[in-house]
Amino acid sequence: MVNQYHEILKKHWGYDAFRPLQEEIIQSVGQGHDTLALMPTGGGKSITFQVPALAKEGLCLVVTPLIALMKDQVENLKRNGIKAAAIHSGLTYREIKITFDNAVFNHTKFLYVSPERLSTELFLEKLPHLNINLIAVDEAHCISQWGYDFRPSYLKIAAIREMLPDVPILALTATATPPVVKDITERLQFKSGKVFKKDFSRPNLAYVVRPAEDKEKELVKILKAVNGSTVVYVRNRKKTREYAHLLLDNNISADYFHAGLTQASKNDRQDKWKNNQTRVMVATNAFGMGIDKPDVRLVVHIDAPDSLEAYFQEAGRAGRDGKKAFAVLLWSNNNQKNLKKQVKTTFPEPEVIKRVYDAVGNFFQLPVGAGFQMVNDFDIAKFCSAFKMNALQVFNSLKILQRAGYMTFTEEIDIPSKVIFLEEGNELYKFQVANARLDPFIKILLRTYTGLFTEYAAINETDLAKKTGTTNEEVYKALQQLSKAGIIHYIPRRKTPLITWLQSREETRHLRLPPEVYEKRKQQYKDQIDAVIEYGTSDHICRSRLLLSYFGQINSENCGICDVCLSRKKSGLKEKRFNEIQETIKRITSQNPMEAGKLVDTLPFDKKEIWQVLKWLEDHEIIGETEAGEMEWLK
Repeated sequence: MVNQYHEILKKHWGYDAFRPLQEEIIQSVGQGHDTLALMPTGGGKSITFQVPALAKEGLCLVVTPLIALMKDQVENLKRNGIKAAAIHSGLTYREIKITFDNAVFNHTKFLYVSPERLSTELFLEKLPHLNINLIAVDEAHCISQWGYDFRPSYLKIAAIREMLPDVPILALTATATPPVVKDITERLQFKSGKVFKKDFSRPNLAYVVRPAEDKEKELVKILKAVNGSTVVYVRNRKKTREYAHLLLDNNISADYFHAGLTQASKNDRQDKWKNNQTRVMVATNAFGMGIDKPDVRLVVHIDAPDSLEAYFQEAGRAGRDGKKAFAVLLWSNNNQKNLKKQVKTTFPEPEVIKRVYDAVGNFFQLPVGAGFQMVNDFDIAKFCSAFKMNALQVFNSLKILQRAGYMTFTEEIDIPSKVIFLEEGNELYKFQVANARLDPFIKILLRTYTGLFTEYAAINETDLAKKTGTTNEEVYKALQQLSKAGIIHYIPRRKTPLITWLQSREETRHLRLPPEVYEKRKQQYKDQIDAVIEYGTSDHICRSRLLLSYFGQINSENCGICDVCLSRKKSGLKEKRFNEIQETIKRITSQNPMEAGKLVDTLPFDKKEIWQVLKWLEDHEIIGETEAGEMEWLK
């Protein structure tokens, strides 16, 4: 079997060997064990379920909330000659039904589903007919109420397990604290569970917190000092444009990226950055998922993220080739204030949340008791205007209602135009003969796209217009006419947020926000914010050690290359010597404050070296002087 895994890896991906930990995870899954894999971003998580699934008869069911990533992986698998399909809220009922039928009858190898699909009537009806060999759960932290992105729809996976008792499960996540790891294995009902955890340390990645009141000036200075491919993360779409233009004005090659761009524009910008035609990508956190570019030398955060999980994932996109790279957080006096303010913004008052829920029901003219499993296009700007509500409050209220299990809110997704042929053979030929004007459009569709008689194909009207020597408008009209004639089913491109009702509409007075959804979650969010503030303001603990201890790696060494470690090196002492002296000072002054001169005479080290360490500890306010003039350990 091990040889078979290597053959599959070579055949479909062209690699001769697995990355660290991949093979152990694959073998565990292949032996039928429930498995949890914690692998940092870019660690090759998808191969750990794709390889063992290809080695067995049957289909791999992949649960993931990331529609963009789902679409990317399906396209990549298809390019490798592997049959794959995806089912999510952005599809029509007809598309979903055809996708399921193909999975049942057409030997689809990988079926990607969004978590809210798991409880639908159609999914539960088709599930017994699917020959499933493995359930892969991506972003597995979403199943834990202590995870930073809890989604109640993930809890439905346990019910699926009961229907498929002999099918192993592989849970995957890039970041999880020890309580989240425990919660994942319990909620997914692991039987003979195995946990594989990749060492989170990145010895080649230098973490730096740079105090900067003028962030624009500091960013330009850093980019002129550090060469190579770069990602600059900012909080909102407007800032992506502003900072990209700032860099261009300073003769630094740059572009910007956010979720609001068209898919064609996103692809174009990503490709130019990947191929090093653009050096710097200024982006929101929508950028980076599924993008494997190993030679990123620098990741800069202009604004602090609201969790160390998010920071670790985003910063970790630097230096995947193992060469020296930098992750820089620009920290100003406003950072702490803005982060604390985010708690109120992210958790609107319960009355506001209930008002939003009621308004959404009214917006769709949905009576109480109706709406279960309905999917609605949701124009948030139109909604806010109609009900005179603040967009950010609405957005965060919808996220809380999602955690409470009332509805899911999918942010803007770009769903390309799609076509499937409904007629074939003689009937299609007769139509072509009788409709000479539409015949070129039928021919170009059949020449350009494959599988049009069995599944929907994503099409591009601009490409079709070029190939037929017509305009986009003419292509659109021709496809509409073919659709009306019943020759094809044409679904024009949509770009819209979606609301999926997980329960029928309730009367507002019956709406419940349990403690684990609101009060406990709010406290947890405060704790996450405090951890980010500690990271940004601390100047005496190695950055790498601080991050690793947050994820449960307690006994890690100082990295020697972050800004804190480098400031210690300025004392002229070697790391080991510095630590020995510091630990001895800590042990003595924590229990018994002592006058500095006496302390230096007491310690069994070179006096000059002790004074150097004392000065560093005092400069960083780790040790201080009492009113009696004695040295006392402060932290």
